[in-house]
Amino acid sequence: MHTNRGAPTPPIAFGEGGIGDHLVTARFDVDDALRERLRATGAQISVDPIEVGEASRDWWPLAMIWALDAQVAARASVVVRPHDAAQVQHVLRICNEARVPVTAAAGRSGVCGASVPVHGGVLLDLTDIEGIIDVDRTSMLVDVRAGTFGDVFEDELRATHGVTCGHWPQSMALSTVGGWIACRGAGQLSTRYGKIEDIVEGLDVVLADGTLVHTGGAPRAAVGPDLTQLFLGSEGTLGIVVAARLRAHGLPQSEVRAAFAFTAFADGLDAMRRIMQRGATPAVLRLYDATEADRSYHTGSAHLLLMLDEGDAHVTESTRRIVDEECAAAEPADVAHVEHWLQNRNDVSALEALISRGLVVDTMEIAGPWRALPRIYRETIAAITAVEHTLVASAHQSHSYLDGGCLYFTFAGRPPAEKRESYYRAVWDAGQNAVLANGGALSHHHGVGLNRARFVRDGLGDGFGVLQSVKDALDPNGILNPGKLGLRSPFGEIAWP
Repeated sequence: MHTNRGAPTPPIAFGEGGIGDHLVTARFDVDDALRERLRATGAQISVDPIEVGEASRDWWPLAMIWALDAQVAARASVVVRPHDAAQVQHVLRICNEARVPVTAAAGRSGVCGASVPVHGGVLLDLTDIEGIIDVDRTSMLVDVRAGTFGDVFEDELRATHGVTCGHWPQSMALSTVGGWIACRGAGQLSTRYGKIEDIVEGLDVVLADGTLVHTGGAPRAAVGPDLTQLFLGSEGTLGIVVAARLRAHGLPQSEVRAAFAFTAFADGLDAMRRIMQRGATPAVLRLYDATEADRSYHTGSAHLLLMLDEGDAHVTESTRRIVDEECAAAEPADVAHVEHWLQNRNDVSALEALISRGLVVDTMEIAGPWRALPRIYRETIAAITAVEHTLVASAHQSHSYLDGGCLYFTFAGRPPAEKRESYYRAVWDAGQNAVLANGGALSHHHGVGLNRARFVRDGLGDGFGVLQSVKDALDPNGILNPGKLGLRSPFGEIAWP
């Protein structure tokens, strides 16, 4: 698919007419005097309706449906594009003093509405704060600015410095380093290299009052709680990440591949568990249920497990032996399926095509312990399938750990046009409630945003009050990304049509 290298890629074309707001919210408009104060920071300012409308959306599939009617969830009043951390500090000081909502955005590749400015105000576009700052080959640490796009970042790391961070999400060309951090993202090679929270060693974060905070700085330091982890996954509600220090690795010198066909999804999950608990961490370990496997690989009723590992030859060979032993009861499958996956793993073009044809489609990724995963799989598929107008529900397991993994559900439905939104919300209610009821976590790597905000209180339980207290302490005026993570907003509630 076409992408704008080093810049945001629009998810779908807007329908005809001027861009309007879909949600009913209290809106803050930035007046001329405040715009001039923001312009005086040196940041670029835009009130162009097309630019503001485009900057006010992300890849949230529900919002892609609204775009067909020339709508976004809500539009910012002004787009502010700073060029460095000092300008971010200055902008936030002004907005905090004026009680102006600020929503940070960069690649806008999120699929849950996390960067939607639901109360207008300032859309803080971080894409000009980009580039590698430093690479420490001895310590294998990389300093990089938050607005750096993933493919640009990884290409330079490999070509110029001979290292990799190993973080390769499906949205690689659409997303930025800061976006990965904001939502606790996972790359497709996470079983080898870890999720982003395992890769980040430290952050530079601007707080609501303009204070610049540096976290981390030494491996496994014990200086009170880990403040780096506090901001990871906070989706711009606690502070604005402007730079990160990431752990790196030498380029892999060896690669092994394998594929296996299982007769039951639960059997494949158990093989993955045994592989992980024996200490093997293949970069890719993906199990597709029969529906997804046949759709992509034409494998009939088989549940397909794909394995790819990379790194030192001694390590990859040991991994291959363990995988072969733990999958001995399965049938060997065509290893060419791994190459097919590699060639198509970053293609997201089907989403626009399906939505344009009137389908409602989305993915729902969650995390759970090994003991609960088979039950979560069965109950969630059943719950989604039971929602009227659902055509298909399927899943794959894409990230594995010692104690559990990530199930990634996909659904598609064809409701009447006037019921698209109510159907979408009904599926999410059914699916997420089934996950929570059966011992799973709300999200694994897509985050919360606006779409999952209504589930956070149940997802965190008594911990929700702690999160609200942290928000109140770091952002007492509530200006940072209001309306997200289910947190209290001084700008009022969001009304859904």
